[in-house]
This record gives sequence, C-alpha cells and structure tokens, in this order.
Amino acid sequence: MSDTKNVAILGATGAVGTQMLQCLEERNFPVGELRLLASARSAGKMVAWNGREVEIQEARPEAFEGMDIVLGAADDAIAKELLPEAVKRGATVVDNSHAFRLDADVPLVVPEINGDDVKWHKGLIANPNCATIIGLVPTWPLHQLGGVSRMIVSTYQAASGAGAPGMAELESEISAMGSGSAMPEPKAFVDQLASNLIPQIGGEKFEGYTSEEMKLQNEGRKIMHLPELRVNCTCVRVPVLRSHSESITLEFERPVSLEAAREALAAAPGVKLVDDLGAETARDRYPMPLYTSDQDLIWVGRIRRDISNPEEGRGITFWCCGDQIRKGAATNAVQIAELLLK
Repeated sequence: MSDTKNVAILGATGAVGTQMLQCLEERNFPVGELRLLASARSAGKMVAWNGREVEIQEARPEAFEGMDIVLGAADDAIAKELLPEAVKRGATVVDNSHAFRLDADVPLVVPEINGDDVKWHKGLIANPNCATIIGLVPTWPLHQLGGVSRMIVSTYQAASGAGAPGMAELESEISAMGSGSAMPEPKAFVDQLASNLIPQIGGEKFEGYTSEEMKLQNEGRKIMHLPELRVNCTCVRVPVLRSHSESITLEFERPVSLEAAREALAAAPGVKLVDDLGAETARDRYPMPLYTSDQDLIWVGRIRRDISNPEEGRGITFWCCGDQIRKGAATNAVQIAELLLK
C-alpha cells in the first residue's frame, strides 16, 4: 500500500465527479483510501467503485485530512472555500473549476502540452476549460511546426457543458417534442435548446465577448506559454447531448504545409486523425460528436488551407470534436494526477 495515494473527489456526485471516479478505475490509478465528498444531502449514500463500497461524506475542511490528492469537481464558490483547506492539510489539488486557473502561482495544465508545469505547483493545479482543452490539444502540434500567432475559433458546445442539469434539460425537451407534451421551462439554458442554437455561453466579459469566449485566449496564452497569442472566439450551445465540436483557423509565423500538418496530427498524443472526404462512411470522413463521445481522444479532420490568408502556408483550418466530460474535464484531471505520481 506504500505506493498508493489517498484520493478525494470534491463534487463526487456531479457529472464530472462521477466521470473522475470512472477514469480512476479505467486508468488503474493507485488509489489507497478513496473519499467521495458532496453536499450534506448526499452524505451517507453508498457508491460502488472498483469492487468496494464507498460512502459519500459531507464536504467540509476536516474531510481532507490524510488525503494525498484531491480532484475538484465543484463550482467556483465551493472550490474557493474548500480547496485551500485541502492544501493546508497537505494534499495536492487538481481543480476543474475556474476559480484558480489564471492565478499566477497556479499551473494550468494539459498534459500533452505543458505537463512539466506541474513541477512548480504550490499545492494547487488547475484543469483548463473544456473547450480550451479540446481546441489546444490539436493546435499544439501545429504550433510546434509553424508557431501559432492567431486563432479564429467557433465552438459548438454540447449540453454536457452545463453538467447533468443541462443534459437532463435537453433530453426532457426532446421527449416533449416527440410526445407532443408542453415544452418544459428552460432552467439550465437561457432558452429552449432542442431544435435551437444559443450563441451565448457565459456572461459578457470584454467588448461583447462572453466569459467562455475569453477563456480560450486567456487560458491558451498560459498553457502554451504564448503571452501575445491573439484569439477571436464565438461559443455556441448546440442541441447535442455530449461532446464539443470546434472550427479552428490558425495563423502561423512560419509556413506549414498540409502534408506536414496531417503528419504532425497523426503522430500527436491525444489526437485521432479522421480526414478523408472520399471515405465510404461519414464516420470515416470527419469527426462528429456522436462518435467522439465517451472516449478520450480529440478527433481532427477537414484539414485545409486557409484560402483567406494571402501568404502561402501561413494559415490552416480544421475541425475537431472531443468529449467534454472526459478529456475536456475528468480525464485531463486524472492525467494531471498521474503526472504527480512521477
């Protein structure tokens, strides 16, 4: 047992916390004691995990005693209140909330990109935003080829980005449409999502851009160590249950050929190249959220030259999809925890 780590999950009953639990088992993480923390109303319930029964405990400072690693899957307010208490008690925290991402003394990590940044943590490591992770994993190998200076991005974000309530709301709307029942009043989103698109995620943050749209620039600069990176992003909520999609155009400092780009993406960790418009089935032609859900790779396709860029080789456009709950949140956090084992 000396090689195991005592692990706690804060927010263990939510969509991301539940997925973290599954990822720990799937990846054979060396868990000694497992402590599942949630609200008082969930305390006392039992959860089956990896051949054992684990009782959910109320999330409070004392619950972190004796923990080596804490995975945070709670909202910003709870994270700010409780996770510093975990650090005080000797745990290393990997937090999925937005609370600490841009703090100068907190590493913001995507293991495929900047895993070495965990070395300078002071007890807290932040997990990036889901759309940031999904977009940057395939951007990074192309940056290494040509040096990315600018990104133009549109995201098509699934209901899963609003957690379990968002997915439940979309499912209830689809059910109502199918049965002819009255449409339920929207709660997780600002309007009906079924048969609709909502071009706002988050509140207004900067010159008409929302908080979600600014995350890609601000977090991308920190993760890729590119303080001057320019990003223009539009985030749209779409009536897809799970897995986010993104259309990305990159502008480079140095020319990059399509052949080199495809080779780099095919070899990149965490990436699956699906880019063949002549393939017999649509699934083999390009990424789609239906097929990228419940797995950990970022699928990339529709790779083509940016024909609006007058300088040959200085712009490439691609399409990518990835599971928001897994690689966009839970899996990335567990991967960071694996780096701590080293």
